[in-house]
Amino acid sequence: MNFEHSEDRKMLADSLGRFIQLQYPFEKRDAIAKSPAGYSADLWREFAELGIVGALFDPEHGGYGGAGDDLAVVFEALGRVLVVEPFLGNAVLAGGAIAKLGNASQQEIVAQIIDGSRIAAFAHAEPESRYELARVATRAERTSDGWKLNGAKAVVQHAEAADLFVVSARTSGAVDVAEGISLFLVPAKTPGLALRGYPLIDGGRAADLTLHDVALPADALLGAEGEAFATIEEVVGRGIVALCAESLGAMSVAKEATLDYLRTRKQFGVPIGTFQALQHRMADMLIEIEQMRSAVINAAAALGDERGARERTLSAAKYTCGKTGRLVAEECIQLQGGIGTTWELPLSHYAKRLVMIDHQLGDEDYHLARYIALGRQ
Repeated sequence: MNFEHSEDRKMLADSLGRFIQLQYPFEKRDAIAKSPAGYSADLWREFAELGIVGALFDPEHGGYGGAGDDLAVVFEALGRVLVVEPFLGNAVLAGGAIAKLGNASQQEIVAQIIDGSRIAAFAHAEPESRYELARVATRAERTSDGWKLNGAKAVVQHAEAADLFVVSARTSGAVDVAEGISLFLVPAKTPGLALRGYPLIDGGRAADLTLHDVALPADALLGAEGEAFATIEEVVGRGIVALCAESLGAMSVAKEATLDYLRTRKQFGVPIGTFQALQHRMADMLIEIEQMRSAVINAAAALGDERGARERTLSAAKYTCGKTGRLVAEECIQLQGGIGTTWELPLSHYAKRLVMIDHQLGDEDYHLARYIALGRQ
């Protein structure tokens, strides 16, 4: 198997790397992450103009990439500078669902996401879902002229900036079965839709959504009624690849910063990096990061496999991401001592992001249990 990226992907990685190196210094990123919007609208448009959003969609839907390797290249670069713009929830999750299920009219939204003129948010997780994709309590009932939605959604990223939500709701069946889940397009200004926004610990913003008798037209349904679960699972799988690649990028920067510290910090007149005990810890961390790189490669390649193999590989990668991310965060802070915890040093922000990635789209414990359960099927 050839693990080298194609020339097109190398060019994509190079152009994105140069752009973020110039336009996304840590101080600027920190200010954006703390801002009332939680992201930069100007930078988001620049990312779109550069073609980075289009790289996440296949040519059939107006992009020029869309494969697992494209996701990995883009998100590893984004992870290296802790980008907070709405790539995951907007382009990968919401945009991916619309691209998969949308009719000709709805496909126009995908083009607007790609050119940066529209932001959509993926509202699927619920307060009681506990990472289970099939656990959907929000209900959608047919009315004489469309649909009525009632329920709640939790931790919807960039919800306050979104002008459209892709909302999952149950049109039939029990609360925890895969059958009977549908997806709906809900404009942000729809009466009955309420948001409670808040900052995230690792930067950016999210919101909890409440839907009370939200009336939608019949054409708000995305795809066939009650058959959305397979698409939800597919786009979440793509999201897992993206998060794992982002984590890999963040780990790499944290490792490089720690190596630099060990080479320059002196005790007893010599760099502390010459101490054998610290060398062993860095060697162990390097091995774990390389295993994480292999997990990302496997997960990206598995997106085209049949469901059982695909989902097991994705859960294995997300488990590795959580385990390795926590190890790297803890080791880098410990090796740099007290300075590693200071707010002014970028390392502490990388550590927070690595820990929080573990809690997105299923944590380490959840995916370990899921990996075991899938192996029994």
